[in-house]
Amino acid sequence: MSSVVNRDSVKFINSEEERIEDNVITESAIQISLKFGNEKNSNIGVIMRTPGNDSELITGFLFCEGIINSIHDIDEIIINDNLAIIQLNQDTEVKSNIHERMNTITSSCGICGRSGINDLLHFHGPQLSENIRINMKQINKSLVLMRENQDMFTVTGGSHACARFSNAGELIEIQEDIGRHNAMDKLIGSMLMLDTDLVKDEYVVVSGRASFELVFKSIKAGFPIMISVGAPSSLAIDVANEHGLTLCSFARFDKMTIYSGMRRILKF
Repeated sequence: MSSVVNRDSVKFINSEEERIEDNVITESAIQISLKFGNEKNSNIGVIMRTPGNDSELITGFLFCEGIINSIHDIDEIIINDNLAIIQLNQDTEVKSNIHERMNTITSSCGICGRSGINDLLHFHGPQLSENIRINMKQINKSLVLMRENQDMFTVTGGSHACARFSNAGELIEIQEDIGRHNAMDKLIGSMLMLDTDLVKDEYVVVSGRASFELVFKSIKAGFPIMISVGAPSSLAIDVANEHGLTLCSFARFDKMTIYSGMRRILKF
């Protein structure tokens, strides 16, 4: 299934009417089921996403949910149309009452549908690196690089992006999706599928606002710095401070607001 489709539309410019086929980002459902050996499948939920990099999306999602700790917990991912069956190895323990969703996980939702909060707000993340330092010039460059590489956004204007950058400001990878949480899951899943360690001296830039879910996923992946183009939420700031994450929001060229971890940001 394509990530971008055409739909008939009527465009008005200065009262002039033009009928065109417009490029629109695809949104469709994928059902996620877990399987242990010959046991019956356990349904985790349905995710609304943009097709493409589905294995990365699923891997990142399962990692951030705490269902897997590494790519080695997955024996196989089988995707048929809009059904994904994840064969987990026998050593992986899953508490289905925690992870089963009560409804569809929409493209705007991160933790929606959880049957209980549990320890969600008091999770244990990795120790975040204190070795990374970046400055405004580097952040400006990162914003430009991310925008230049948002291929789906350029065509449709309808996608979010998450991008990884090295300490030197080099773009490592970018992922896009109609859902901002999905874009982050795809980025994290791609890293896990390469069987790399959690990130250390890297930072992540997100195209939207800094929600709790994105801060949560950034910390789980090991990013010491998260930069958002949009506004943060109160809970995102509180969790960032609690875990020592540097959170910068309202990032524009030559300006931004730092809500936690000022020590990792240099002026020049």
